Amino acid sequence: MSEKHIDEISGVETTGHEWDGIRELNNPMPRWWVWTFYATIVWAIGYTIAYPAWPLLTENTKGLLGYSSRAEVAAELSDAKAAQSVNLDRIAELPLEEIVADPVLAQFATAGGAAAFKVNCSPCHGSGAQGGVGYPNLNDDDWLWGGDLESIRITLAHGIRYDGDADTRISEMPAFADILEPEQIRQVAAYVVSLTGTPADAAMVEPGGTVFAENCAACHGEDAKGGRDFGAPNLADAIWLRGGTEAEIAEQVARPKHGVMPAWGARLGDATVKQLAVYVHSLGGGE
Repeated sequence: MSEKHIDEISGVETTGHEWDGIRELNNPMPRWWVWTFYATIVWAIGYTIAYPAWPLLTENTKGLLGYSSRAEVAAELSDAKAAQSVNLDRIAELPLEEIVADPVLAQFATAGGAAAFKVNCSPCHGSGAQGGVGYPNLNDDDWLWGGDLESIRITLAHGIRYDGDADTRISEMPAFADILEPEQIRQVAAYVVSLTGTPADAAMVEPGGTVFAENCAACHGEDAKGGRDFGAPNLADAIWLRGGTEAEIAEQVARPKHGVMPAWGARLGDATVKQLAVYVHSLGGGE
């Protein structure tokens, strides 16, 4: 048996490991550290016995204390709903005008509507309700179906062109590519552009006005300011849902695109729909 090597400088026994002439001292760990380490092992064993810890084939060990973080969260949510139930019940019962007239209910409804908007509406209308191509901006005062509280509520509850709701709002613009000649479509596009800007060919505006009067005014109005009974947009305000260039307008006239908005009434319930209506109305464009 070889003798243990003792470091000459420190007088401490080495472990026998050596790297490039450097030896490792065999200093023992401090006793307080060793006992702390043992204590953590005991604590870990006790924790796995007391609390849910070990995964099994179909579930996990429940622990002697029966604690469940999911049950704790469920209880907290239940308490929160109970605390909100008074205001939610009042919102479900009261007309929108009375809700916004009550400062407490108005604040509660606006906050609840903002939360519901982020979850359900922002994927299409944007987190700031600014909209996008094909999705209306809810901050401005350009409304296809009306921007008062009740109109917004009806739109939210029943949707737009939503097959699953018998009371959904319906508006179908014909595909004028099957009705008008291509030249007439270009003329009416030039006329619509002329209402808020400068068309590429001014000579097409007058005949385009005639085409508009004969084919479009019935829904969009003689002044082209739209018709909310049909969900027909205002064409004289320079606010465009699918683009305002002549080419984009001509394409929409020829082959119109019709978006679909879900009916949220059955999904969210009347109280949440009212909260959404109050929130959307509060963004600044509500009438």
